[in-house]
Amino acid sequence: MNTSNEKRTPQNRTYTVDDIASILGVGRTTAYKLANSGLFKTVRVGNMIRISRKSFEDWLGMEPPEDEIE
Repeated sequence: MNTSNEKRTPQNRTYTVDDIASILGVGRTTAYKLANSGLFKTVRVGNMIRISRKSFEDWLGMEPPEDEIE
């Protein structure tokens, strides 16, 4: 009944490797390679990798280098 004090689940500030694989439509192996590439910020928690949502989304929105534009 106490709806004003209900706990809300905060939006995650990170993605998992499976999340980025799904977003990009690639396999887990490719997603792991990307996560380990240094293209965006990651955090290791034990053997798990978490990818910074902001860093990944900034990378995803990047303009391609001029030599890749046709």
